[in-house]
Amino acid sequence: MAGSPLAWIAAFALAVVAGLILPLRLPLGPNAWDTVVYLDAIQRIELGQVPTIDFFAPIGPLGFYLAAALDITFPNAQPMLLINWALLPIMLPVLALIAGEVSRRSRQQALALVLPFLLFATFPINLHALYPAPGFDGYGFYNRHVALLLYLLIATLIFAERRGFRIALVAVLMLTLFLTKITGAVSGTLLVGYATLSGRMRFRDAVTAAALVILALAVLELATGLSSAYLVDILTLLGLNTGTLLPRFLTVASVKFNVIGPSLILLATLAYAAWRDGLPATLAGWRALADAPVGWFAAGLFALALFETQNTGSLEFIGLWPILLPLLVDWWQRRDDRLRPVVLVLTLAVALPSAVICIERSMRAVMSAPTYTGLDVPDLGPLGRISVKPEVAARAAAMLDHYATEPDGYRDLIGRGILPSYILYSEIDYQATWMLEIQQAITAIKAWESANKRELNGFFTFDFVDPLNVLLQRSPPRVVPVGVDPSRSVPALQPGTIEALRQTDAMLMPKCPVTTAREDIRQHFAAALEGRERIALAPCWDMYLRK
Repeated sequence: MAGSPLAWIAAFALAVVAGLILPLRLPLGPNAWDTVVYLDAIQRIELGQVPTIDFFAPIGPLGFYLAAALDITFPNAQPMLLINWALLPIMLPVLALIAGEVSRRSRQQALALVLPFLLFATFPINLHALYPAPGFDGYGFYNRHVALLLYLLIATLIFAERRGFRIALVAVLMLTLFLTKITGAVSGTLLVGYATLSGRMRFRDAVTAAALVILALAVLELATGLSSAYLVDILTLLGLNTGTLLPRFLTVASVKFNVIGPSLILLATLAYAAWRDGLPATLAGWRALADAPVGWFAAGLFALALFETQNTGSLEFIGLWPILLPLLVDWWQRRDDRLRPVVLVLTLAVALPSAVICIERSMRAVMSAPTYTGLDVPDLGPLGRISVKPEVAARAAAMLDHYATEPDGYRDLIGRGILPSYILYSEIDYQATWMLEIQQAITAIKAWESANKRELNGFFTFDFVDPLNVLLQRSPPRVVPVGVDPSRSVPALQPGTIEALRQTDAMLMPKCPVTTAREDIRQHFAAALEGRERIALAPCWDMYLRK
């Protein structure tokens, strides 16, 4: 059983179900509030709102819908785990089909494809740490989803031999990529295009797969209007995220030099080996070379690097492994080739850093958990099931009081256009402070409602995320984005946004601390404040009440 790929997949699925049922408490990591982007979208979906139609989102709708389905099934799941595993209902069956296909030729190679995938899919861990303390990454979920989908797509293109099987899996994976994050679909299109050019996939088969994707999107459009609305959001995001690609490629190369460096050397070595063995003299020969590991490695490296230029937090370059596996098998058998040890060492140098980092960061978080303590956030539900170092918990409480009693310095920083710390949102103690700030808001709202005998119909918070409607079970306003980031994902006000906000009883300004982003968001939606009464709700909160 230990050598059965399908047994490993089944065991992993059972472990996931157990993880979603158990009331697990996870060590807090950087940017953990990104989790609320999904929680906000999940609540809106359950109330009948449709992503991209009723609210702007920085990513595709599929991850939100699958997370909502898991939330209905496992309502007490720890949110980081629920979101991290949201696409497994699609990915695990695809992985099982690929494993079954490969097992017909080599059970060992099938297992070698399955185990790394399961490793990277296990924990909410990125392969680049933004903060030195151990913790799980409550951000970059959709980037990790896409990285895993591209892994499956490359494995399909490399290992699937039956035409119908390959067409079906390519269509499913490309549709999933498109509805998850458009940049993933762009990289996927490059890979499928390369498979067509190299002869790995017939042009007619690629067109058939594309037609199936377009047909599915057309059905979705006729049923909901979602496809066209999503395309509009994509164009909006393109307008908000302009800039040249070269600096982004350099950033990827610097952040992931542990993979890029040996990859370039390996690519040069494989190119030299191809030249040494004699370059092709015919078009068919060149296509065969393009379909060889050297061609696929170059194409895969470029496509995956292109995807990572748009990301912060991901499973960078794990999709190279399905390309490296046949390369490793090929060169292992070349007993008399003097380049054999060089290629084998370089192959491991490309593959091992990602696996080692994933295991090391995961185990640091798991092993630190017994020494961590929870925060006093009883009203945050599963979102509050996190833990931090005891000294971080004490610091978070102290900083909340400090922000409330010493606001002048932070207002000065707003005037200078800078944050209290360059990596403020990546600092775990700030994320802990933010959770305490949310708890303070909930406590104050309940007290105000009790004193005034009025239940507020909903909330809008001038911040990146807004968990209050989810936690207090109120109605979020329509036509308002999820994940309001003034530097990346705040489109111009849509028709109906201000009117929807005017129908919301409470607009809340968090002040611990006041920041440039919070002030920018307040200015962006300032028209909705007209005619409201400002109430000092709590030391860290002002409430603008609809009269």
